[in-house]
Amino acid sequence: MKLTPLGLGGAPLAGLFAAVSPDQAAATIGRSLEQGLRYIDTAPHYGAGLSESRLGSALRGVPRSSYVISTKVGRLLEPAAAPEPAGFVVNEPPLGRRFDFSRDGILRSLESSLSRLGLDRVDIVYLHDPDDHEASACATGFPTLAELRDQGVVGAIGAGMMQSAMLSRFVDRFDLDLVLCAGRYTLLDRSALSDLLPACVRRGTSVVIGGVYNSGLLTGTSTTYDYGPASPSLLQRTEELSRRCASYGVPLRAAALQFPFRHPAVASVLVGCRSPAEVDDNVAMLNQPVPDALWEELA
Repeated sequence: MKLTPLGLGGAPLAGLFAAVSPDQAAATIGRSLEQGLRYIDTAPHYGAGLSESRLGSALRGVPRSSYVISTKVGRLLEPAAAPEPAGFVVNEPPLGRRFDFSRDGILRSLESSLSRLGLDRVDIVYLHDPDDHEASACATGFPTLAELRDQGVVGAIGAGMMQSAMLSRFVDRFDLDLVLCAGRYTLLDRSALSDLLPACVRRGTSVVIGGVYNSGLLTGTSTTYDYGPASPSLLQRTEELSRRCASYGVPLRAAALQFPFRHPAVASVLVGCRSPAEVDDNVAMLNQPVPDALWEELA
């Protein structure tokens, strides 16, 4: 399968940090397809299934061969499980999450995702955030995904995390098609360059980069970094990056969005959008010329 350079991240569609109406979510998805963002990523975790349900409704009638969709496994949605902190996601269903990387848990999760999406298959399945569950991810998680891939139930398998060290161990140990690394290969945090990206080059594993704005800080209009308040040192570094970009007439967010593509292992960058205007802005930032001299300074 071929991923479009820019993909749509599905978390904001479910009300991450701010309410999004069903009509607004549908318009955002439609505009993404119009603008060529034909790789779409979602997960049960996003809005306790709401992201998947909204994507299912919006994609109904869209030719299945015209887009690539990924979802994730490793969290089961249950009424008795622990809910997300109040305010993190707005107006989500009254369900909590329970980590489960067992074979049964993965099969149950994928079955529920397919039902919400209204699909009989997904193109990519990632193990989602196995940070505290490395042993079970290795013992049952990846073998189950490999089984599903061998059976043709899913097209490609990998893992999605906000760290690079464990992802690099997974790449070295398992036959993964791709990995999703969020926030660890950006203008502010290039830690994936020391472990994950070299491992992916060695193994021929593709990389999808998420969190290029580090939860908002690199947009130049937010003080949020990795879902929390940015430290004074990060704020200072961001101001310096913004100043250098401005000296070349380049918006900071354009440099932030394009930066990951400078590594050969990166196949796609996901951007979370909650409105058609945000989709248009990200496309404009992708097409913004960035002089080589600026890249040399930012390096």
